[in-house]
Amino acid sequence: MRSVIVVVILALFMCCTPALLAQGDHIEIGAFADYFNLSRTTPNINYVGLGGRVGFNVRPTVQIEAELSYAFERNFTSVFSDGINTQFVRSHTRPITGLFGPKFMTSGGPFRAFGTFKAGFVSFSTSNQDVPSGFVGGLGSVTEGNTRAAIYPGVGVEGFWGPFGLRLDGGDEIYFDHGARNNLKVTFGPAIRF
Repeated sequence: MRSVIVVVILALFMCCTPALLAQGDHIEIGAFADYFNLSRTTPNINYVGLGGRVGFNVRPTVQIEAELSYAFERNFTSVFSDGINTQFVRSHTRPITGLFGPKFMTSGGPFRAFGTFKAGFVSFSTSNQDVPSGFVGGLGSVTEGNTRAAIYPGVGVEGFWGPFGLRLDGGDEIYFDHGARNNLKVTFGPAIRF
């Protein structure tokens, strides 16, 4: 199932790329800080990570985007049943999210609002390694690890000063594991258009 999804996404990307590149001057590349609230766990764990995205304009108000983000492991406080004693616990889970889909923007001007709907995956990799090794190991386990299909409806705003800009967006990253699991996701970071 996962390999079929990957093949379909790659085929769509390869079919669309020549038409998108022919438009010229409408490619957007960005980096972002990522906040991901994993609401399924008790207590909720708030992951913070980094990511990158690339987008190609299909029309002046429609863009096709792909993004990948990696969240770092987190510490959380566990309260014992007596309600008094607590303990810090390290979560070795490091979510990796890959999403692909359209972004619909308001037209014109340096400031725009937008809505997006992307589909992809969330992989819950587990590692005791440092960040670079954990990321590489997590990417390697996407096809065989604890990976779930995901969708992301979201909204945001962006502002550009010439080719440079800033973007803020947020939405509900929904992954499917014995039903839909809703999680808040917020990203913020710079972007470059060319």
